[in-house]
Amino acid sequence: MQKRTFVTGLAGVITLALGGVAPAFAADYPSQPITIIVPSKAGGSTDTTARIFAETAEAKYPGFEFVIDNIGGSGGQKGFETIARAKPDGYTIGMDFTPQLVAHIVSKRGKYTLDSFHVMGNVAEDPGIVAVPKDSKIKTMADLAAAAKGGDLTVAVNGIGSDDFLAAKTFEKEAGVTFNLLPTNGSTEQKAAILGGHVDASFMNLSQMIAQHKAGDAHIIAILTDKRAASAEDIPTAKEEGFNVTMTATRGFVAPAGIDPAIQSKLDDMLAAVMADPEFQKKCAASKIDLLPMSGPDYTRYLENLETSVKAVYDAAPW
Repeated sequence: MQKRTFVTGLAGVITLALGGVAPAFAADYPSQPITIIVPSKAGGSTDTTARIFAETAEAKYPGFEFVIDNIGGSGGQKGFETIARAKPDGYTIGMDFTPQLVAHIVSKRGKYTLDSFHVMGNVAEDPGIVAVPKDSKIKTMADLAAAAKGGDLTVAVNGIGSDDFLAAKTFEKEAGVTFNLLPTNGSTEQKAAILGGHVDASFMNLSQMIAQHKAGDAHIIAILTDKRAASAEDIPTAKEEGFNVTMTATRGFVAPAGIDPAIQSKLDDMLAAVMADPEFQKKCAASKIDLLPMSGPDYTRYLENLETSVKAVYDAAPW
């Protein structure tokens, strides 16, 4: 699949009014396709969410056309930085995912802050899981802890500072073990490593491995939530197995700060309308995407609180 792909849409014109009068630049908006930057490779759950949004938005809003631009690398950092420095003209928005967005801030690796973005809102959540190859002798979290006692267990995570990484480090502390952590460039690589039996386990997300689990091609030994997932009631929580490890990723939309309020308001309203659309919800359900709608202000507060909590983890054990 090519890195840059077009999502075609319907033609038309939308006029954006500000104070009852539409400035020329707003009246002509959009006059070109809007780029959605996805900070990961094509084919992952973040990419799928962006594409379902684009398809639904184009159908609901004649005149809008979206381009998906996959910019993976460094646990989303490259993509986040590209969004932050994009021209604030309404023609570039992007997906974010947590905790990577804030982890790069607290580690001082990211060349941005939360103030670099206008937070449009959250779309979905994706509970953390622990997966193993289908023929693995590791069947429970206790088995994982026992197998790791020797110190030579290879465990894949989606980059340093990712939700997978933080969950794995939390488990290490809980179980008193140390993994040979293998940072990857995304869930596509993690999935291939598990399906090919190239790693002993992987901390990842439910949407990324639930289909393979149900097909018997891999085995999810635990979900990292307070209670079992409705879509996977056969999978016990880590807490049930005696390990206080929880982790959930969020996936939302942000834009570079400074977009004209008339244009930004339309984009925000579009996101809210798409998330409420039954067809969007149906497609997300079919793709095993668990929706967790949050408004821009609510998601901003969530990100600010998350930054504080991730900073506490980083200060205790920098990565």
